[in-house]
Amino acid sequence: MPSPANVPQKLSTVEDYKEFLDKYDTFMLDCDGKKLVFVTNNSTLSRANYVKKFEKLGIQASEKDIFSSAFATAVYLRNILNFPSDKRVFVIGESGIVDELKDVGIESTGAADDSGAVMTHADFGSIEQDPTIGAVVCGFDININYIKLAKAFKYLSNPDQKVHFILTNNDTTFPAPNGIYPGTGSLVQPLITALGREPLVMGKPNKPMLDCFFSNYHTDPARTCMVGDRLDTDIDFGAQGNIATLMVLTGVSTEQEAMDPEQPIKPTYIIPSFGEFAKVEKA
Repeated sequence: MPSPANVPQKLSTVEDYKEFLDKYDTFMLDCDGKKLVFVTNNSTLSRANYVKKFEKLGIQASEKDIFSSAFATAVYLRNILNFPSDKRVFVIGESGIVDELKDVGIESTGAADDSGAVMTHADFGSIEQDPTIGAVVCGFDININYIKLAKAFKYLSNPDQKVHFILTNNDTTFPAPNGIYPGTGSLVQPLITALGREPLVMGKPNKPMLDCFFSNYHTDPARTCMVGDRLDTDIDFGAQGNIATLMVLTGVSTEQEAMDPEQPIKPTYIIPSFGEFAKVEKA
């Protein structure tokens, strides 16, 4: 039975798991008629590279099973903004963004081009407007530097040219093997502050990514469930689109946080781990 309003239902029995699996078809692996799509804010890898990564982990997946913020950005530029074929995208980010833009026929510049550049005061005079730049896309960039920010600022502050400003995600931090480090949202904040302009943010929990998801997969929102471990991204992402959410207790957010009466973002369901569903097969 559904839990009372605003109170997450904790799944703990085989009966709970069966009822849950019967209720939804898409979990963003094809298995027993269920579709699982991996949704990630990580823009550093292309879908093709994610397929290779999953293969090493023993997970069978194809590019159509992966929906990243880099891919969503490319789809948004092509399908929603009808990005002109004579324009290029200036990228602050890594190869994942460049590859996904290329896959949809959009040319880009920046990214690795300026990764090793050392800028001096004399270089300010050499940064010129580029009339071919139609958008600036910013994602996680481990080699971010001043010249990348300076070029992006120059393009975006041009009063004579409309340049789209898109952020693949605004995660302030991200988990690494030995701790938490600054994420895309933190790295790009100096540019946002200097411009006095907010970018369009694609990644979870923002609605543009969800809109791109449903336009790409044509699934029924009422039969779709967002699964994740973070209240502020994964669960809020589902809430933004009014779809069901399942929080797994194997990551960032805790059960105590989800059950807190003062917590504005609440999952529909809570489960110790996604592996619990294996018990349904054994029942």
